[in-house]
This record gives sequence, C-alpha cells and structure tokens, in this order.
Amino acid sequence: MVSTDELRDLLAGTGAELRESVRLADLTTLRVGGPATVAECASTEALVDTVRALDGKGVPVLLVAGGSNLLISDAGFDGVVVKIANSGVEFGTDHVLADAGANWDAVVAASVEAGFGGLECLSGIPGSAGATPVQNVGAYGVEIEHLLRRVQLLDRASGEIRWAEPAELGLAYRTSKLKHSADAVVLAVEFALDPSGTSAPLRYGELATTLRVTDGGTRPAAEVRAAVLGLRAGKGMVLDPADHDTWSAGSFFTNPVVPQARVDAVRALITAHVGDVTIPTYPAPGGVKFSAGWLIERAGFGKGFPGVGAPARLSTKHTLALTNRGAATAADLVDLARTVRAGVEDVFGIGLEPEPVTVGLTL
Repeated sequence: MVSTDELRDLLAGTGAELRESVRLADLTTLRVGGPATVAECASTEALVDTVRALDGKGVPVLLVAGGSNLLISDAGFDGVVVKIANSGVEFGTDHVLADAGANWDAVVAASVEAGFGGLECLSGIPGSAGATPVQNVGAYGVEIEHLLRRVQLLDRASGEIRWAEPAELGLAYRTSKLKHSADAVVLAVEFALDPSGTSAPLRYGELATTLRVTDGGTRPAAEVRAAVLGLRAGKGMVLDPADHDTWSAGSFFTNPVVPQARVDAVRALITAHVGDVTIPTYPAPGGVKFSAGWLIERAGFGKGFPGVGAPARLSTKHTLALTNRGAATAADLVDLARTVRAGVEDVFGIGLEPEPVTVGLTL
C-alpha cells in the first residue's frame, strides 16, 4: 500500500477528494465496516481518472456508491475506497440517463414526477443507479433487465470507455457478470421509460391486490409508486435512521431455485416439518423458486430472532432482512447469517445464498 503522501500526489490532478481513516460503517446501510482511505469522486471525469491512476499503481480499489448491498469487515479495507458520487440525471423523450452515483429512488421519483412510467415498482430501493444492473435489482414483479437499454463502462484493463448492451451483461436473478468481476466500472446507465405515465403491467399479487387491479393491469405510475412505498415501509424496507429495521442490506438471502429433480424431495421435507400447507413457489429457469423468507421462518427463525438485546437480529417486520440494532459489528451479522443459513439447510436441505457483496470476510 502506498503512503498517504504518495496517494495525494497520485490523485492530485484527478478531482477526487481524499480522506483518511473514514469509518466505512458511515458509507453502508448496514452501518458496519472498519476504517479506510476514501477518494470521493463527484464527477464522471474524476471517477475515471481516479480509478485509472490507482490501477496504474496497483493500489487495491473498493468501489462504493450507495453502500446498500455491502457487508464490510470490521477491519476495514486495506486500499482505497473510491466513493462514486457523480449524480447527473437527464431525461429524453422515452428514456432516462443517470450517472452511476445518482440516488436510485431519486431517479425513480424524478421519472414519475416528469410524467414517465416504467420504474415505479422499483421505488424505495436504497442504493445508486449504477448498482442496479450489477445486481439486476428487482421488486414487485419488475427487474432492471426489463428496462435497461445500455450501461456505460470503464474497462479497467484497457482504460477504454464504452457502452454495453444488456445482452453482454449476463443478467440473471439478482446477479450479472458485473457483480462477480472487478474488470469494469459502471459510469452511467440508461433506462427505457413509458411517456404515457402508465405503470408497467402489475403482476405481483400483493401489489395488484393493494391497487385492486387484475393480473397484468396498469395504473398511473404515481399511484403505483405510492403503493410500493407503503408496502416497503411496512416491511422496514425504506431507509429511516430512526428505525433499526432499516439498518440492513434489504433482503439478505436470495430466493433459492431448486432443480426440478430435487423439488419433490424438498416438498416432502417441508411437509414433514410443518405439515400439509401451501408452499409459496414460483416457476424459474432450471427449476422451482422457493421463498427464502418463508423457509427461514418455518425453520424456526421468527421475526426479531434471536431476541431483544442481540446486536444483530432478523427484522421485526420480516425475516429476510438481517439488521443492525445500533451496535452490531460485521462479525455479529456474519454469525447471524451463518446460524440462519445452517438452520434452513438442516431442516429443509436448501442452501441459501447471500445477496450482499462481502468485503474482507466470508459467510
């Protein structure tokens, strides 16, 4: 690792603001993570120049924008955290172009206020616009891959800036080629919008019921956004500094897809444990998708587990979020995640996969 003076010289002409010994807990929605040197980039030019300079010297880089999908070690990061803070948003006649560091919900809100439909089901999701294709973010029946037109990338090997089409990104359920590779930096994203202001077809049962529409029906985007925000708030899924249920990374585990050959065996295990009940499942490529939250609760991990006084607990509103109750460490959250994952596998034979990206630790 280069010295602070060397870093200042290296980044002097990039436009980045360099800060030492920053608590990474302050940059993530889980509010855990040790110290690191941070280079904050408020423009795309600063972001590109900073990453190029650090890569040129072989300095380890951790890219952070909204910090809503990160679980960072209590030891912090031995390198430079590049804070992506470019935040421009521009609307065309049928699309929106957002810088990677733009607040995602602010982009959604602006699109609805400007009279566009398309993004409203993705309201209230914390994080940045640039992270949405990385994770292939989705909620209430809509996923980013349905709306994404293109992504502007910095190729870290060549230094080239180019636009990539969705077909290049390997978009799948809560993942992409970008998520598991450090080869590129997202600089900007472009999404298709509906100029009529009508929502995307509503196919998620809970939301359709709330809005009193049949499957596939539509509503004005503003009406759908309000309903989504209400549903998310009721589950502790809209950020609120006063509510520890929102000190989370959202859904901590993805809904597991069980291969078709194992579905009957898994159903038999569930029936043996909880009786002859309706099991929430959904069709998925390669098998059947089960509800992770449902499995967690039926395996014995109820809302608020392990109980009052624990620094890390399942949300008191739903079981799929692991939360920091105000004084948790990354180690506390790892212990809780391991306990829940092992319990579900022991009872139902299903291994849960964590959704957040981990830094300096393993689950």
